[in-house]
This record gives sequence, structure tokens and C-alpha cells, in this order.
Amino acid sequence: MKIAALISGGVDSAVAVHQMVEQGHDLTLFYIRIGRDDGEGDCSAEEDIEMCQCIAQRYGLPLEVVSLHQEYWDNVMDYALRTVKEGLTPNPDIMCNQMIKFGFFEERWGHEFDRTATGHYATITERDGLKWLSTAVDPVKDQTDFLARISYKQLSHLMFPIGDMPKSHVREIAMAQRLPNAYRKDSQGICFLGKINYNDFIRRHLGEKKGPIIELETGKKLGEHHGYWFHTIGQRKGLGLSGGPWYVVRKNVHDNAIYVSRGYDTDKQYGRELLLDDMRFITADPWGEDCKDVEVTFKNRHTPTFMPATITREPSGLYRLESKVDVQGIAPGQFGVIYDKDSRICYGSGVITL
Repeated sequence: MKIAALISGGVDSAVAVHQMVEQGHDLTLFYIRIGRDDGEGDCSAEEDIEMCQCIAQRYGLPLEVVSLHQEYWDNVMDYALRTVKEGLTPNPDIMCNQMIKFGFFEERWGHEFDRTATGHYATITERDGLKWLSTAVDPVKDQTDFLARISYKQLSHLMFPIGDMPKSHVREIAMAQRLPNAYRKDSQGICFLGKINYNDFIRRHLGEKKGPIIELETGKKLGEHHGYWFHTIGQRKGLGLSGGPWYVVRKNVHDNAIYVSRGYDTDKQYGRELLLDDMRFITADPWGEDCKDVEVTFKNRHTPTFMPATITREPSGLYRLESKVDVQGIAPGQFGVIYDKDSRICYGSGVITL
């Protein structure tokens, strides 16, 4: 097949390329470049491109560096900043996959190929004549939660060559093939933002505004913060308070106030009910109007843990998730990602609302 392979300079996409070359596919490599918002040079991007060039040369493949700078800032980061300013918790990585990697890229370049391949840890299952996004063999590296907002059209054009491998095996292949990035550390940044400091980024766009940090149970002011937009529900680090641990359990956007509760086991940081708005199914709605107390598993943040729950469609159109275990840090704006009860098929996602 004629395949567009999205590569990042990391070991996962490099091994994905190796696997497809071994299978005899006709590959063109693509690196999507996104410039920084402050106009400064992006050293990490230059390093990534150099690594991608090494992989291209190693296998004798063409490499195209394409820019989606404006599209990224007009869509993904506009969404992130708007959501943060509203006091919500965004997930730029989910939106980046939906709108940039499998949105604008597909429209401009990917559609010319039989498939687009990435180094994501995910798989695709065929059932009842349809394709379903499915979890990776390695539950720790599984990235289906970052893909839970893509459309069926996007899924149908994708390949995940390493989704059926544990990460340890991916590293082994990279070392055995002496790939130049075999020992390179995994990226921990937000999508294309790489090594940028998240708080510096937020400060540059939203500024600072001092407000009180208040103990929820007593109403006592414990300190000050520099703006509610720097904090999210469930956050423990970065509060600057002694005598903790302290967790952010509530925010008052109108008054620019952060409410905290103390203790690792404070019940204020846990909940069991999540309401989901704007529910989107990737392949199909598996339940329709009969969605009542259906056994599922879910995630509300990137974690190896799939939490058991039941899901019900309310008359309002919202979906109510009732978790069977305590859920830490339920934050409006997060995505609730829904799986079947065996944590195998990723059905889709909704936005957590109050």
C-alpha cells in the first residue's frame, strides 16, 4: 500500500516505519511543523527534524516537512486558552489528533495515500463489517484516550503499526536495528508544544491575577495564587502551601478563588458521578435510546487504569456515568472516554460538565 507515515523524531514512529518497510509498503514520511507562539526558534523541533531525516536516509524514503502552524494556533490552542479562561480543564492532545494530525493533514496530504500511519499505541478491530478503535496490547502506553474524538472517516484511513507490541519490544527492535533514536526519551509535552513550560505559556496569553486560596471546610484564607487559570481540580503540586498535602477541589471563576482541602484521603477530591455533554461516538452508537445502566469502563485522564462504571442516557441528551470506584479530580472540561466493559473497544467520548 501507498502510506503516509507521520513521524515525530521519537522511537515509536521510527519503529512504525521499520515495521511497514519490512512489510513492503510504499512510504512517504511526513513531519508536521508547528512554530512557537512567541516567535522564537524551536530547538526541539530542529532536533526532531534532524532525527526524522536520519530515519528517512536509513530506509531511503522521502521526507516532507509540512507546516500547520496557523491551523494549530487558530484551532487547538484557541480551544485550550478559551477553555482555561472559562475555568475548565482542556485536553489539547485530543483536539490536536482530531483537528490537526487527522484533520487538516488528511485534507491536504493524507487523502492522496491509501492509509495514514502513526506511532500511536492503539489497534483497530473489525466487527460487523465496521472498524472500531481498540486498545493497545500495552495498557501503560495505550493512547486510545487521545484518539477518542476522531471520526469514523478518520479511523478508517489510519494504521497503527506498533499497537500490538509492548513498549519494551518497540525499544528492542529499535536497538536491534540500531536506529538513531533507540535510546531517546519519550516526549512529555503537550502535542506539538514539546518542552515549553505550560505555566509560562498560560501566563504569556492570560497574564496573572492574584486571588485567594481558601480552605473549603473552614473558609480560611491560606495563601494567594496568580490566577485560577493556572490550576485544575485535583491538582496537588504548585500551590505553595505548607502543612499539606493540599488538593484543589473547587474553583470560583467569578471571584478568582481557589478552594482546597487537606489530606491524601480527603473525600472532597473524589467523586463517583460524571455527566457527559457533547457525546461523540467514533464508529456507531452501540446502545441508542436503550442506553440505561450499561456496563462500561472509562477514563477521565491519561492513565493505565480503566475504571468500571454504568452509563445511562438522560432525557436531556446528557450521559450519566456512575463509577464503581472513587474517581480523583473530576474536572469540568475533561473528556470522559468510554470503553466496553472489557476495556477493549473505545466507543467515543463526552465532555465532563457540571
